[in-house]
Amino acid sequence: EENVETPYGMVHCTMTGTVRTNRPVILTFHDVGLNHKSCFGSLFDHEDMQEIIRHFPYCHVEAPGQQEGAKTLPAAYAYPSMDQLSEALTAVLKHFGMRSVIGLGVGAGAYVLAKLALNHPELVDGLVLINIDPNAEGLVNSVANKITEWTHTLPDTIITHLFGKDEIENNHDLIATYRHYVTATMNQANVSQFLRSYNNRNALEVERPVPGGNVNARTLKCPTLLVVGDNSPVVEAVVDCNAKLNPTKSTLLKMADCGGLPQVDQPAKVIEALKYFIQGMGYLSYASMTRLRSRTASSSSISSFDGPRSRSHTNELSRGRTHSRGAEEKRGRSHTD
Repeated sequence: EENVETPYGMVHCTMTGTVRTNRPVILTFHDVGLNHKSCFGSLFDHEDMQEIIRHFPYCHVEAPGQQEGAKTLPAAYAYPSMDQLSEALTAVLKHFGMRSVIGLGVGAGAYVLAKLALNHPELVDGLVLINIDPNAEGLVNSVANKITEWTHTLPDTIITHLFGKDEIENNHDLIATYRHYVTATMNQANVSQFLRSYNNRNALEVERPVPGGNVNARTLKCPTLLVVGDNSPVVEAVVDCNAKLNPTKSTLLKMADCGGLPQVDQPAKVIEALKYFIQGMGYLSYASMTRLRSRTASSSSISSFDGPRSRSHTNELSRGRTHSRGAEEKRGRSHTD
């Protein structure tokens, strides 16, 4: 663990493993109200994840003042914008000698990593974006959030940001756990600054390239996996983001019976999707996935189809029932043989 100095303040990082020149580092960035433990702990501690992190170093990055037990940021400190946070990541990569990364972000963290990939495509090999909202906050939402600030406590605001209505009403244990994380482990003043920065974000400048048309459209150039639970408060925003991306590079996984934090709710399924995604990039041979296949033969999977087929399978992916393992294996072998 160390604090890395960036042009926008100190960023707390937890680096595990050795950086290698021939392999990207998995770089994570958390959502508002969370830190790397509460956001990614259940994912990285899961036994199935060990097959990935055995092969890849990983680095958890926390926005300024968002780590566990952080001191209140100085009054004179100007909290960075979302764009500035993405630029701060370039200093982190330089500090650790990372040549490229696979970004794994949730909510605000997904936005920051997408921004990094847009502005520095040479640094990002792939993106796994959970709960990304590519839109700027509209006037109606802005007014609603101002009213929420006046009438709700910060933990209430964070809970409604992270979880859908059904979960808040029915999954009392989960909500109580995350409310405790926010109140007991996070610095409230710092969290409110990060939240304000996220609410003031600009729209992500992405548009879908059209063959024979806007071939130079600004879009994510790396393989991208979008993940959202079907009960998430941002499900429409994620679907909207998918519609703006290059269909030959992006895949949408809409997880059935899943709430606001898929990596907490259904970590095994997220890990399986992550493995197939990384394999599609040419890493992880099928030999290393034998145990995974035997353990998850009956569970849902995802395949990252190329071209128009990607769209035709979106509904199947949405229901979490792809029938494409064979096609994916065929494609995976062509990347790894």
